[in-house]
Amino acid sequence: MNRRLVAFYLGSHPDHRGRMLAEILRQDDLWFELTHDFIQWLFPLAEVSRVTPDAPLLDSETIAAFQQDEVLQAHLQASVARMLRFWGLTFDGVGVAPAANWADRRGEWFTENTHNSLRITRMLKCMALLGLKADARAIAAGLEHLCTNGPQCGITDESRRHWKAAVS
Repeated sequence: MNRRLVAFYLGSHPDHRGRMLAEILRQDDLWFELTHDFIQWLFPLAEVSRVTPDAPLLDSETIAAFQQDEVLQAHLQASVARMLRFWGLTFDGVGVAPAANWADRRGEWFTENTHNSLRITRMLKCMALLGLKADARAIAAGLEHLCTNGPQCGITDESRRHWKAAVS
């Protein structure tokens, strides 16, 4: 089991830069846009990150711990909610909708394909692995709906295919 990752998600230990989960989730949107080494901690995968190769990795024991522990699930949901707020979105457990800050945030990721498309793929894939597959599918469907029906979607078809694959 990746005890370091579990301890980070439980809020008892920091990430590789000394940041606690709660501290990361309190950062402002500019910090989220400019900082690139936190996403692997919020949404870990089983594959080594090209950006942060020493980021924690999921293994079967860690995946099982997340799937079974209510605190880990709640903290993962808080991470998802914060990332969605960063992108100007809300999720009510059923669907995704533009949030009050949509007009301010959409230009950072929605009107053109940016590194945030990769972040979305990572988040969806992590959610699906760690026990939030239904939520991940609903978010992916909501994003697809926004791209299909929203004005000025600049997300590439390739990114959208990655989102769909992440939750299948």
